[in-house]
Amino acid sequence: MRDNYKGYLFILPALLMLVVILGFPALAAFLQSFNLMWVAKPGFSLGAYRALVDDAEFLHSLFNTVVFVVVVVSSHLVVGLSIALLLNMDIKFKWMWRVVAILPWTMPDVIGGLVWRFMFDTLPGIVNSVLLRTHLTTEPVDWLGQPGLAFFAVILAESWRGYPYVMLILLAGLQSIPRQQYEAAELDGCSALQKFMYVTMPNLKHMFIISLVLDTVWESRLFGMVYSMTGGGPGYSSQILTLLSYKQYFQFFNVSYGAAMAVVLATVLFFISLPYLRLSMRQQI
Repeated sequence: MRDNYKGYLFILPALLMLVVILGFPALAAFLQSFNLMWVAKPGFSLGAYRALVDDAEFLHSLFNTVVFVVVVVSSHLVVGLSIALLLNMDIKFKWMWRVVAILPWTMPDVIGGLVWRFMFDTLPGIVNSVLLRTHLTTEPVDWLGQPGLAFFAVILAESWRGYPYVMLILLAGLQSIPRQQYEAAELDGCSALQKFMYVTMPNLKHMFIISLVLDTVWESRLFGMVYSMTGGGPGYSSQILTLLSYKQYFQFFNVSYGAAMAVVLATVLFFISLPYLRLSMRQQI
């Protein structure tokens, strides 16, 4: 019986660290959202949640978050799968191309946002420089000063920075597909497209679910890229929920309202992650 508890003793330090770093802030945010903790006049209230329904800025940020996550995750799946298929082929210097492909993911999102901010700068930015030299435009474009263009620029920047995460998951799935299945398909006279549709895609089903869920959760909680690139502006045209919650907490000191936004986002992400949890539990069983 003593040996059975040794494993729990080994994971106890990590478990305590998770409880302190993640568990306590989550509980505090939940209590704050109901006006029960770290507020001037504690008392149970649903006022913060009621205010969300009538807040135009919150609704616009929620819409931005949905559009941002759908577009970015879709681009990650397409680009990640395409590059994973290329890196799974027998090509020269495969190790070097894999290092190059993963480089965007090694860059912190705050630094990535600053780099893309300089690239999209109106005068010294490389994007406008290329457009002017190729005569695609006659004057510099204010990419980060116009609502629609600023949101597009943020989506483009995060599509570039985040695709290696999905690529690595799908590449691991591609390498786990037995070679015999492709050989059997070739004996049956299948074309390259048929092998992709009937061999590759079915074997990648679970990896697609994992990458879709994890990338959706990751992009929904993104903060540094948007904060360092546009700050949510102009106005709140490129603002997402994480940035709005941050502003309510640390700029306006409206802790109950900011906590309510965080709780709503966490609840949505929990239900999104259920397919991944079910898949993981099924594989363990």
